[in-house]
Amino acid sequence: MALSDEKYLLLTTFKKDGTGVATPVWVVGLDDTSVGFWTSSGSGKAKRLRQPAKVTVQPCDARGRVTAGSAPIEAMGRLATPTELADIKPKIVAKYGFMTKVSKVLNAIGGVVKRKRIPYGDVGVVITPN
Repeated sequence: MALSDEKYLLLTTFKKDGTGVATPVWVVGLDDTSVGFWTSSGSGKAKRLRQPAKVTVQPCDARGRVTAGSAPIEAMGRLATPTELADIKPKIVAKYGFMTKVSKVLNAIGGVVKRKRIPYGDVGVVITPN
């Protein structure tokens, strides 16, 4: 099964000290090898990917529990260009449908509760396996 066929991938980005930070993400295919997703420019993963960086991805469920029998795949991650983000957005909406609206509302509620609003889906990320 291709990475783009997975519903969720556990994306692990790395801090400057080498500590991994794993987050489940939605993912869509961009070409034969690359996948992409959207995130907030205020998210930790976006901050860690301001420069192209080594990441790992692994199939998982919505809570980040990895799929039995799967192994981490080393890849390179980078922020998408505006053109790539314009390609990613409709693909995410087509694949995940109504859940994109639900997650946007939950993001807004979380911003009010935490008194720290961050943009929703304003940057894209491109992951290319090594």
